[in-house]
Amino acid sequence: DMLDPERLIQCPLVKHHRIRARRFPYHLVKCKESNPEIAKKLATCPFNARHLVPQADLSSHIMKCNDKAFVEQDVVSRSCEFAQEQLNNGSTWQAPPCAEDWET
Repeated sequence: DMLDPERLIQCPLVKHHRIRARRFPYHLVKCKESNPEIAKKLATCPFNARHLVPQADLSSHIMKCNDKAFVEQDVVSRSCEFAQEQLNNGSTWQAPPCAEDWET
């Protein structure tokens, strides 16, 4: 289960490190500091900072990264909200004059 905080994840820097998902971001920071030579050879995915891949494989990873869909969905959602806001704020429509007199 991808959402299980107790599942074990393999460290991309040191292959024999297996870390619980909830501790993984903290481990990456410490492991990068402890292994700077290995860290220099890896690139960080622009869609998920937990994805460290060899620099030569970054473009391939970006093309097939599952987290790209979440970012793209968020961009589309925000642009739709922006367009709707522009319509709401920029409307010059005025109600036509009304000849009805409800008092009579």
